[in-house]
Amino acid sequence: MEKKAKEIAIVSGKGGTGKTVITAALATLIDRKIICDCDVDAANLHLILEPKVEKTTEFIGGELAKIDPEKCIRCMECVDVCRSGAIAGDPPEVIEEFCEGCAACFYVCPVDAVEMRNNKSGDLYVSKTRTGPMVHAKLGIAEDNSGKLVSEVRKEALAIAEDQDFDIIIIDGPPGIGCPVIASITGVALLIVVTEPTVSGIHDLRRVLELATRFNLSPMVIVNKFDINREITRSIEEESKKLNAKVVGKIPYREEVIDSIKEAKTLTEAGPSDIKEEIVKIWETVKKELSNHG
Repeated sequence: MEKKAKEIAIVSGKGGTGKTVITAALATLIDRKIICDCDVDAANLHLILEPKVEKTTEFIGGELAKIDPEKCIRCMECVDVCRSGAIAGDPPEVIEEFCEGCAACFYVCPVDAVEMRNNKSGDLYVSKTRTGPMVHAKLGIAEDNSGKLVSEVRKEALAIAEDQDFDIIIIDGPPGIGCPVIASITGVALLIVVTEPTVSGIHDLRRVLELATRFNLSPMVIVNKFDINREITRSIEEESKKLNAKVVGKIPYREEVIDSIKEAKTLTEAGPSDIKEEIVKIWETVKKELSNHG
């Protein structure tokens, strides 16, 4: 049976928890791995790892309608059928920003004046970093299909892992519980959720853990800046236990972390010593759990 790289997804219920900083730090401790940034709407892992792009691929996220004015007979059937208000004027024209690519106008046009054209929604990159290869992407402004782009990023990473015999794919997932998160965690070997001890942090953690149960995942939880509110940290530990998750690390708040980010260094490269030690401990726990998977 052909060996397949094991995927570890790191997500958070809300933005700003330190998920990407922790992902970058963990990545430095893994030898045979490829890094995968699936936060395609607001990617920022590149700010720390400074990737050098080696390959760029256009992402076609769907189709947009285009009306040929020379064929158009101004019957306005397309205007009437468009539910997104994307066709206006006389002769009618498509407002691309509003077009959802449903093709209703294409089907009702009596003279075949409407054409559906591929729409470039973003770019996918394969890059080199100081910690190894990285696959990442950027969704275009006001574009949708971010879940589909996440799937393409993971597909590319798996292909590279198979070709170069990598053992692990570490995924920096998006925040929240929406479609891009679902696309990031489906089928992964392990799920790590990063949270912080705030009221919104514990609320959003609960939503992610509930989502994880739907995918039969038993997540690990990391509490970042755990010492800014120890009472909520205790509540997080209790809530995690109820939802079949285990807190595997508690990272303290240190102002020096900001300095390492400014220098584009990971916490294992330039962070405070106590944080380095905690991240190493976290990885040892994750590695042990990973060895029991499959």
